[in-house]
Amino acid sequence: MTEAQETHEPRWLTDEQQRAWRELVALTTRLPAALDTQLQRDAKLTHFEYFVLAVLSEAPKRRLQLSVLATAANASLSRLSHVITKMEKAGWVRRKAIVGARGSFAVLTAAGHAKVAEAAPGHVETVQALVFDGLDDDQVRELIALGKTMVTQLDSAIAEGTGKA
Repeated sequence: MTEAQETHEPRWLTDEQQRAWRELVALTTRLPAALDTQLQRDAKLTHFEYFVLAVLSEAPKRRLQLSVLATAANASLSRLSHVITKMEKAGWVRRKAIVGARGSFAVLTAAGHAKVAEAAPGHVETVQALVFDGLDDDQVRELIALGKTMVTQLDSAIAEGTGKA
């Protein structure tokens, strides 16, 4: 324990912050599980695998540098690399060296594009049912603003060392 931690009282959550925190925990725990359940059942994919395929399908030439893809997929490079290896074995993605530079591209194959195209309708319907059917247009805009603010705060705090071992 640092000297600052020993001499300062924790910044306890207010009652309202505690209620908001518990709702956020419920959302961040239950939504990924529900998305994984649907995608595993219908497409034999995890939500993360689907998301990586979807990001690649939308990229120019259906390829992205692995470090860029990791950022876009909200993942560490090591987590992404593990999933890309699994997808290579399935024939959905291939790695391509970057000429004259370190690193490589992840390139979506025709089979990978077919896989994401097959999974997309069920996934989008699930997202609509789980999230957007209960929100009006103003709430969707609020969700965008809250999400951006919270991700910016999260990234800033992580960069400063909060939450790191």
